[in-house]
Amino acid sequence: MNLLLHVCCGPCSIYPLSRLRQQHIEVTGYFYNPNIHPYREFRRRLASLRDFAEEMAFQVEIETEYGLTEYLRQVVFHEKERCPICYAMRMEKTAEQAVKIGADAFSTTLLYSRYQNHEAIIRIGKTMAEKHGIGFHYEDFREGWQEGIDKSIGMDLYRQPYCGCIYSEQERYDKKLQKKLRKEHKQQKAT
Repeated sequence: MNLLLHVCCGPCSIYPLSRLRQQHIEVTGYFYNPNIHPYREFRRRLASLRDFAEEMAFQVEIETEYGLTEYLRQVVFHEKERCPICYAMRMEKTAEQAVKIGADAFSTTLLYSRYQNHEAIIRIGKTMAEKHGIGFHYEDFREGWQEGIDKSIGMDLYRQPYCGCIYSEQERYDKKLQKKLRKEHKQQKAT
């Protein structure tokens, strides 16, 4: 199988790439992440991905245009649904690119993260596959979470401290917001 793998960053690509190659799947990477903020973070993640790709002989097509404006146009006033909106933006572009290059299927390294909404990613991936007439390769890469972390540290790759968007950056560093979100989460669990 020839697979186009949407990659969010170098560290999150380690385990999925290794796992797919073990299955003798021919993998090409595709970096399209308009959500990443600020611009310096975007550039830093690109540099880390390029280092990883070179070391692993991993061919990656990179969309270098900084797409924050388009991302914000999609999510402003829809902040509570921002993650599925963001997944759809990225996977739609990946599905389109997969069709363009003649890949058999596409997938995403978002399936590696324990912090992403796995069910939404699967649902959106299948929707985009059907819409564009291409396969969506599902695999739960979370089982390799720690292995990917250990290898990225060993490779001295830049590891970002938040998902990428301005909202996740605030959630990571704003202590008052963290406290409020924990309280809301406890209330939701209680109901």
